[in-house]
Amino acid sequence: MRRVVGALAAALATIVAAGCGTVGIPESGNASSGKQLFTAKCGSCHTLADAGTTGTIGPNLDHAFAESRAAGLGQSTIEAVVRDQIAYAVEHPSTGAPGMPRNLVTGSDADDVAVYVASVAGLPTSGGTTTGGGGATTGGGTTTEAAPPTTTGGGTSTGGGGGTAEGKQIFLSAGCTSCHTLKDAGSTGTVGPNLDDAKPSKDLVVERVTNGKTPMPSFKGQLTDAQIQAVAEYVSSVAGK
Repeated sequence: MRRVVGALAAALATIVAAGCGTVGIPESGNASSGKQLFTAKCGSCHTLADAGTTGTIGPNLDHAFAESRAAGLGQSTIEAVVRDQIAYAVEHPSTGAPGMPRNLVTGSDADDVAVYVASVAGLPTSGGTTTGGGGATTGGGTTTEAAPPTTTGGGTSTGGGGGTAEGKQIFLSAGCTSCHTLKDAGSTGTVGPNLDDAKPSKDLVVERVTNGKTPMPSFKGQLTDAQIQAVAEYVSSVAGK
């Protein structure tokens, strides 16, 4: 237990030594909003039972924080750790493994995610309810699932370059922006390929989204065949334009 606490303390000390500083415990945060943001921005890389996400690129947050809780870390400390990891993520690990982009969410959104993760990570799921900690507000304590991608009438994307509006919505809500750069979507992720440079064909996008390719997970269980076709049509029609 002491080793786990010591490891977390050492990680925070490393951040300070690197000149980054720490953000600290969020002064406020809404766990309901945080759950939606986590599902959209973080779920493709991290497993978190309460959010229903099964990403494997980054650490399993339930496993990581179950050990921390057993070692005696309180919820407010976990909030601070999560908030600092969002702000000062390791983008280029020395191991060569995929890194995590810094500031995927910022400001109050980052506070919301930190409060949410700290309220559920490593704890038994409780029917979708979370309770914020560390003096944070929780929006009534009941989380709501992130809304699934919706069809918007099959129009064209408003970011330029064409493509279906439904496909763009799926790209934005399924966590693709956290890993990929795509100008039309306003995303600058660096974990996966720059799609504007790669200009993948629709068939290739369908294959990658369906089956995955390290470090990208398969989305076969998260998206329907129709949604995969829609996002593939969108990406292939706007990439590089």
